[in-house]
Amino acid sequence: MRIGITCYPTYGGSGVVATELGLELAERGHEVHFVSYAQPFRLDRFRERVYFHEVEMDPYPLFEHPPYSVALAAAIHDVAVHHELDLIHVHYAIPHATSAWMAREMLLPGRTPKVVTTLHGTDITLTGKHPSLYSITRFSIQKSDGITAVSRFLRDETEKSFGVNGGRIRVIPNFIDTQRYRRDGKPCHRATLAPGGEKILMHISNFRPVKRVDDVVRVFARVRDEGEARLVMVGDGPERPRAQALADSLGVAEDVIFLGKHTPVEELLSCADLFLLPSESESFGLAALEAMACGTPVVATAVGGLPEVVEDGETGFLHALGDVDAMARSACRLLGDDGLWTRFSEAGQRSARARFSAERIVSVYESFYQEVLEGKGGGNS
Repeated sequence: MRIGITCYPTYGGSGVVATELGLELAERGHEVHFVSYAQPFRLDRFRERVYFHEVEMDPYPLFEHPPYSVALAAAIHDVAVHHELDLIHVHYAIPHATSAWMAREMLLPGRTPKVVTTLHGTDITLTGKHPSLYSITRFSIQKSDGITAVSRFLRDETEKSFGVNGGRIRVIPNFIDTQRYRRDGKPCHRATLAPGGEKILMHISNFRPVKRVDDVVRVFARVRDEGEARLVMVGDGPERPRAQALADSLGVAEDVIFLGKHTPVEELLSCADLFLLPSESESFGLAALEAMACGTPVVATAVGGLPEVVEDGETGFLHALGDVDAMARSACRLLGDDGLWTRFSEAGQRSARARFSAERIVSVYESFYQEVLEGKGGGNS
């Protein structure tokens, strides 16, 4: 197949999964064309059958806000014509599904590729619900030939909020490369991160309010009261200064490391003892899955799609939103019981391999693509 993929190229779950999907598809012999305003950050080297097409934006003074969705539609149309795409797979509804629909409308009958839209989260739970975007979001999703969601939670939210028949939405979860995300991965930076042999707690996110990084620091402060530990914070965003100030006020700043953005997170996760994800909402929880694959037990909130990833009492512990005390108790329980920690670590690795491996999930996407090309894009998950 000749497949076009549009995604946000920056750090974030939707861009990561879309890029990895394209690379895996190319490995399987498909021709993959990425179309976006910048090269996805994981397209870090030459790959056979992988092409990148940058959306060109004219900085004309008339436009206070350059019309990216229109420029993207034109770029998708151009790639579809010149490379005879069979299918366009857009990740994140706004504005990608809309641009894909416009591009398809511009094409001649008989030369129109099918459009698949994958819903990732805030395109449904936040941005798409805004009154100024609701109608176009709903229209664009409905006009897709195939629709996927990364969790049952997100499928149900789409059905409830946008009136999209849930039977049209195929649930295909996010995935990871289990050869890359593993406990024995190299290099391991444990000696640098915890030179005194302290337990390592870790959090990875974009530091937006929804991630509740304050709760991460509060949980850690309680854990450190019970024993030697260090907190490694990976990523950056608007809530980082607040988290730093809170760590200072709680007297734990000397044991909190803010690393900033770090792309190969697997080399950090593989030496962590615990992963904290106390989010207000997670449509899937890719960071939790990456931690599990690296053998790091997860303590998180029981929100959104996280219960579909983390098996409470098996691969981690899930608690009510904001229940910092309960999360701290679970963290201390895991860190203080080597046998329990090993059981959770091994169970997490098994679950990641069995349920969320790239080998398994990419095959599901290939089958879904074929169904869409044959006009059978609906179906139940």
